[in-house]
Amino acid sequence: MNTTDKVAVCSRSFSRNPALRAELLERYENVTFNETGRQLDGDDLVDFLRGHDRAITALERIDDYVLSRLPELKAIGKYGVGLDMINMSAMRVHGKRLGWTGGVNRRSVSELVIAFAISMLRHVPAVSREVLSGTWHQLVGGELSGRTVGIIGCGHVGKDLVQLLQPFGCPILVNDIRDYPDFYETHGIKPVALEELLAQSDVVTLHVPLDESTRGMLDKRRLALMKPTAILINAARGGLVDETALKRALMEKQLAAAAFDVFSDEPPQDAELLNLPNFLATPHIGGSAEEAILAMGRAAIDGLDINEIPGEAE
Repeated sequence: MNTTDKVAVCSRSFSRNPALRAELLERYENVTFNETGRQLDGDDLVDFLRGHDRAITALERIDDYVLSRLPELKAIGKYGVGLDMINMSAMRVHGKRLGWTGGVNRRSVSELVIAFAISMLRHVPAVSREVLSGTWHQLVGGELSGRTVGIIGCGHVGKDLVQLLQPFGCPILVNDIRDYPDFYETHGIKPVALEELLAQSDVVTLHVPLDESTRGMLDKRRLALMKPTAILINAARGGLVDETALKRALMEKQLAAAAFDVFSDEPPQDAELLNLPNFLATPHIGGSAEEAILAMGRAAIDGLDINEIPGEAE
């Protein structure tokens, strides 16, 4: 057991998990957990991390402002998928080590996407509201089987989703800045341009990180390319879709339905969007399966012992 280094756990879900707390305390004696129930940012984050040698972070923004005020911080173990909340250049400048394992929650996210697709095709949110209001109307929906699914981003989650879709017999289109020819050939996937994917797919699902190249990538113009019968799913990152344009498309029936687990601002404040009968919102639960939480937490714990500064091995 490490009895000297102090560890700060910023993540609220990690801090609430008895199994992860116990496993971390088996390795490190001095641990501070986030018991506030709040996501930490800016000066609050600096105050929480100050005096600690190592940290486990999740959705906290780790940038030059934060790192420049924490000279004693040596290493960060990343809890969760994606590194868009961590400024890698600042990590290198300040000599901080980073431990991260990609794709540890991929099955949790891809299963949620399947649930979203089936729910919206069968109008589950809308008919549930009707039943609760006293209306008994057997609205006719459609099957996922045989429908064309467009996957934007074929990384860890995208690949896992492809495998889950196999029994449904869905033609699959993908768009990614990287090429995965062997994977595409094995699973009978067609890589296409983004505009073609949007125009041809019955279900479009996003699985890309949020950065300057992807922010707002589905704007009014690109949303207009989608079929009026299509469904849009975002279980990746808020900010990828122009939510105002999405609301208008849903209200005007230019798009059949949408299901979002992530939003530009969380929690979202647009009541008009949230109350639409053809919109399903969940509170960023993509990685909130018990199995995924344990896998992400254990990867973050292991990440505390990484000895490389980002970019050193490149």
